[in-house]
Amino acid sequence: MTKTTDYALFAVAITLLLGPLAAIHAVGAPSSKPNIIVILADDLGYGDVSCYNPQSKVPTPHIDRLAREGMRFTDAHSPSTVCTPTRYSLITGQMAFRVPRGEAVFTGVGGPSLIAPGRLTLPAMLRANGYTTACVGKWHIGLTFFDKDGQPIHSNGAAAVQRVDFSRRIEGGPLDHGFDRFFGTACCPTTDWLYAFIEGDRIPVPPAAKIDKKLLPKHPYANDCRDGFIAPNFPMEEIDLVFLNQSREFLESHVRSASGKPFFLYHATQAVHLPSFPANQFKGKTKAGPHGDFIHELDYIVGELLVTLDRLGLADNTLVIFTSDNGPETTSVIHMRADYGHDGARPWRGMKRDQWEGGHRVPFLVRWPGKVKPGTTSAQLISLTDVMATVAAIIGAELPNDAAEDSFNMLPALLGKDSGPIRPYLLQQAFGGSRTLSIRRGNWKYIDHTGSGGNRYENDPGLKSFILPDTAPGAPGQLYDLEADPGETRNLYFDHPQIVKELKTLLEQSKQSGRSRPESPSSSTRN
Repeated sequence: MTKTTDYALFAVAITLLLGPLAAIHAVGAPSSKPNIIVILADDLGYGDVSCYNPQSKVPTPHIDRLAREGMRFTDAHSPSTVCTPTRYSLITGQMAFRVPRGEAVFTGVGGPSLIAPGRLTLPAMLRANGYTTACVGKWHIGLTFFDKDGQPIHSNGAAAVQRVDFSRRIEGGPLDHGFDRFFGTACCPTTDWLYAFIEGDRIPVPPAAKIDKKLLPKHPYANDCRDGFIAPNFPMEEIDLVFLNQSREFLESHVRSASGKPFFLYHATQAVHLPSFPANQFKGKTKAGPHGDFIHELDYIVGELLVTLDRLGLADNTLVIFTSDNGPETTSVIHMRADYGHDGARPWRGMKRDQWEGGHRVPFLVRWPGKVKPGTTSAQLISLTDVMATVAAIIGAELPNDAAEDSFNMLPALLGKDSGPIRPYLLQQAFGGSRTLSIRRGNWKYIDHTGSGGNRYENDPGLKSFILPDTAPGAPGQLYDLEADPGETRNLYFDHPQIVKELKTLLEQSKQSGRSRPESPSSSTRN
């Protein structure tokens, strides 16, 4: 991972001009701040991991280790049912539907970044509090590439990639939003129009030819590659091992050169987004086919990161968070259920893109030696947006009111000091962004639209068998009691009109106010 001195000076100047960090100030910060690693898996379902699903057909011993040595959340949710909005919400603590194009899923050289200049981010907050910050893996929050005339390219497709002047700096990426280092890809690594690694703010080895898909594996989980352009150093079946080596290198170099400083590592995997391309050493290692092997590889990645922490003597002072950006992909659910008896969404209805629980209820594991009691479980309602407020509390930083508007502090839950619900309610967005929202309060879940909000079950032969009877014909929305009906089989919209009214009103209020986290009278707002 490299970054030029010129750019470093430029970044400092821009940061001073924008002033996004000036409003953060330490409030009783601990004398020793923990290192922090966030591992974000891609399209990993609640039922893909054996510590959440005893019937899983894929062994996940290293992820299970996190559960044994830390806390397992059973009611955790990705902010969106697809990747780009979730990643925005994790990094900013704000629901993506609140910003322009907040429903977008970028491909190729699409952009610009969803993160507005000057918006406080999780890495920027940590860097302001003395952390070294690194991002490895899939960015997917939008970038700006330029053509030979210096004009921005914000279109998708192979033709757009051909227009890029790869000698020019890429804007809007991790280095512009709080990270000191970045190695990764613009969008989904092996599904994209652009198959190339970004180092810092440039692509040192540009794509040189169109991808030859005849050389790729052939199976039901291998059909998601776009006809893009690929760099000669881009190994389609080894991407996660490349990312692993980069994260290990960062940890090792940090110990050598900056051991007195805490670090934040955001490791965003390719696995287990389709196409399922497990590396050679993992092929055939499970009894659940190529996608099972890919989940097994993801588990290996987690294990190797934990082993690296142990080897470097970092484990005891490192907070590790493991989670996923949304539920499992339709193709993997359909084929894994039929061919291997494995259900990546179990026990929930729905899958990736859907507003039903299977689309966004995800694994969420936290290990923090000496702070989080091993082998514990939490039923707190939690969103990935909550990472930012929780980390702020851990390091003693106060969040300004115009940042992390949908983030709640879950530190009491981590420490076992919660005596009741922390979140008053939870917002979710499905594939349609602001057109497909839901709100959860207690056991009640109100979906402010008909259907799944994502997949068209009636138009997909593979999904038709999963259609459930409509128990409230003509209803403009859906209401479920998740305690009595966790499978979301009975729409109670007409049975409880007062609850529908209350939740719809609360949803509209949250949309209009631009936040779900209450404003703090002691927090400043950036001007």
